Amino acid sequence: MSEIVQPAPVSVPLGAARAFSFNWRKAVPLLLAAPLLIYMLVLYALPVVAMLLRSLNDPTWTLAHYAALLEDVVFIKTFWITFNTSITVTIGCLILGYPVAMGLVRAKSMAPFILLIILLPFWTSVLVRSYAWMVLLGRHGLVNEALIAIGMIDRPIRILNTPLATQIAMIHILLPYMILPIANALRQIDPSLVRAASGLGATPFMTFRQVILPLSMSGVAAGTLLVFVLALGFYITPAMVGGPRDITLSMLIAQQVDHLNWAYAATLSAVLLATALAILAAARKLPGVGNAFRMSVR
Repeated sequence: MSEIVQPAPVSVPLGAARAFSFNWRKAVPLLLAAPLLIYMLVLYALPVVAMLLRSLNDPTWTLAHYAALLEDVVFIKTFWITFNTSITVTIGCLILGYPVAMGLVRAKSMAPFILLIILLPFWTSVLVRSYAWMVLLGRHGLVNEALIAIGMIDRPIRILNTPLATQIAMIHILLPYMILPIANALRQIDPSLVRAASGLGATPFMTFRQVILPLSMSGVAAGTLLVFVLALGFYITPAMVGGPRDITLSMLIAQQVDHLNWAYAATLSAVLLATALAILAAARKLPGVGNAFRMSVR
C-alpha cells in the first residue's frame, strides 16, 4: 500500500506577517473616517469645486475675471476692509482672551464657572447674538443710555452700523476661539518652572515675560490663526451691525449671488479661499503653530 504524502506546510515569513498586520492597523482609522470623508466629498467639496469653476468657465474658459480684480476699486476697498477688520478683531481677542485664559488655568476652584461663561456663547445662535448687539449699540440702546446717565455724553451717539460696532460684536463671538488654545498651552506649562523662577528672585512680571509667555506662544499662535481665518469669512455679524459702506468680502459675495452674478461671486470666493489657505500655509512655518495643531496618536 502506497504511503500518503502530506504536503509540506507553507511558511509565511515573520516580517511579511508583521507588515500585513501593521498595514491593516493603519487602515482602520481611514475606514472609520470614510463615511465622513465621503459625506464631505459629495455634499461639500464637489459643490464648492463646481462653484469655483464658474470663475474660469463662465461663459468660456478664461482668466479675465481674476485679471479684472486688479483694477476693481470695489474689490480692493472691500478686501482692505475685510483684512483690517480681521486684524483688529484678532488683536482685540488676544488682549482680552489671554488674561481670561490665565484665570481659567490658575483659579482651580472657579475654573468650571469661568469655563461656563466662556462656552455660554456657543449655546446661542450667532444671529441672536448679533441682534443683541444691535439692541445694545443702538441710539437708544443700553450703551448710549449708560453714557448719558453718567454724564459722558449729552445725546446719543452713532455706534451701530459703524466699523467699531462690527469689531465689538465679532470680538465677543470669536473670543472663545482665542481663549481655549491659550488655556490649553498654559495648562501644559510645568508649575515647577514658575516656582524655580520665583526662587531665583524673579518678580511676577519677569516670570511671566521670561517663562510663561514664551512657553504659551504655541497657544497664542493657534488662537490667533483660528480667529483671523474665521474673521476673514464672517458674514452675519458684519451684515447686521456694520455700515452699508463698510462691507466685507463675504457680504460682497452675497450681494453678487443675489444679483445672479455667479462668475464674479465665484471669483471673489476663490480669492477668499486662496487667502485663507495661504495664511494657513504660511502660519505652519511659524514656531509652535505646527505643534499646536498636531495630534499624536499612540
